[in-house]
Amino acid sequence: MSTVKIKPLADRVLVEPAPAEEKTAAGIIIPDTAKEKPQRGSVVAVGSGKKDEPLTVKVGDAVLYGKYAGTEITVEGKEYLIMRESDIFAIL
Repeated sequence: MSTVKIKPLADRVLVEPAPAEEKTAAGIIIPDTAKEKPQRGSVVAVGSGKKDEPLTVKVGDAVLYGKYAGTEITVEGKEYLIMRESDIFAIL
């Protein structure tokens, strides 16, 4: 788990994407150009929620989100996604 100095606002969540798959189940190595964008990751920071809608995810949760959800940001050389909690489909 990483410690990052970003505090998302309201219902936003900061997610560290899981690494893209390096090879298929059959053992075929996937080149960088063909790797799928990951759709799962770990929550590293959460906002305080909206006044009448508290957040249900917490730091450390493994989550599943939409393929094009969130905005990519780089902090101290690491890639993160910042998204609304509603962009998260499930806690794994």
